[in-house]
Amino acid sequence: MELTDRKRQILKIVVEEYVAAAEPVGSKAIAQRMPGKISSATIRNELADLTEMGYLEQPHTSAGRVPSAKGYRLYVNELMERKSVPQQEAEAINAALAGKMQELDTVIAQAGQMVSSIVSYPAYAVAAGKTRITVRRYDLLPVDEASFIAVVMTDDSRVKSQVLRTQLPVSGETLPALANLLNTHFTGLGPEELGEKLMALTGQLTGELFMPLSQAVEYAAAVLDAGQKSQVFTTGQSQLLRQPEFQDPARANDLMSLLTDQRDDLPVLDANTPMQILIGPENVNEALRDASVVVASYDIGDNMRGLIGVVGPTRMDYAAVAARLSYFAESLTKMFGGKNQLPPKEDTP
Repeated sequence: MELTDRKRQILKIVVEEYVAAAEPVGSKAIAQRMPGKISSATIRNELADLTEMGYLEQPHTSAGRVPSAKGYRLYVNELMERKSVPQQEAEAINAALAGKMQELDTVIAQAGQMVSSIVSYPAYAVAAGKTRITVRRYDLLPVDEASFIAVVMTDDSRVKSQVLRTQLPVSGETLPALANLLNTHFTGLGPEELGEKLMALTGQLTGELFMPLSQAVEYAAAVLDAGQKSQVFTTGQSQLLRQPEFQDPARANDLMSLLTDQRDDLPVLDANTPMQILIGPENVNEALRDASVVVASYDIGDNMRGLIGVVGPTRMDYAAVAARLSYFAESLTKMFGGKNQLPPKEDTP
C-alpha cells in the first residue's frame, strides 16, 4: 500500500492534534484542517489504511486514531516542521547563562532544571568524565586544632571541599606551610601520581606535616577518581505525573524509578551525534518503552562533552522540544568555550 501525499498529510494532522489535546483524533477534526473539500468517508478510509500500515492505532473505546511509534518516527523524520525558540525564552536562557557560575557540577544541574521548567517534562543532564583530571589548586581553611577544611580545585573547574579531622593538633602556622607544600608538589597530577609523590616525600617530612598532608592527598585522589566518572543529574520528575499517559501510578512507577534511582541507565549519545530522538520501543530500557527521549550534546571543553535530555510521553511536541534543546546546547557550548557569545535570538514564526 502506497503512502500517498494525502495519507502523509492526514498523519501529520493526527500527530499534531493528538499532541495538543491528548485525545484520539476523528475524521471531523481532520477535515477541518485539510485543504479543499474531502468527505468524512474518504478520511475514514485513509485512517483505516494508515492503521493497517502501522502508522496509527485505534483505542478500543474510541473511533478516533492515535499515532503509533512508527507514525511518530515518520513524523519526526519527514513531516515535522522546524520550530524556533520564542524570543522571550531565548532571552531567559541567555540571561541565566550570562551569570558567572563557578563549579561545573552546579552548571550542569542548573542546565537540567532550566530545561525541565521550559519544556514541562523531566530532564536530565550528564557531564561525561575526562580520561585524565588533575588538581589545579589547594586551599586549606582552619576549623579548630583537630580539623581543617580541604578545598580542591581540579583542572576542569570542579571545586570540592571536605572537613578533615587529624590525629595530631594542627597549628595555625602549619596550614599555610601545608598548603604551600600541596600547591608546589601535588598539582598537575592524577590520582596514582599523587600517591607516588606522597611516598617519595615520606622520609623528608615531620609527622606534624605528613599526617594532614596524607589526608589532604587522599581526599584529592578521591575527588579526581569521582571526576573521571560520568555524573547524571535529573530534575522535574513530578512533571511526568501531570501527563495524561502517566496518571496511572502503576504505569508511571518504573519510569519514575529510572529517573530517580537508576539515572545511569538513561540514554546517551554516540560521540559524533549532536541530537537524537528515541521514540517508545526504540529505547532499550524497558521503563522507557512507553516514553520518548530527546537528547542533545554540547562541548564543555578540555575533551569533555555534556548531554542534556528530556523524557516525556510519546505524545510530546518533538519540534518544540528539539528546538529548545538545540538552542540550549549551542548556548552551553559557547559559554563553556569562553567566547562570551550566546546564540542569536530567533523570531517566533
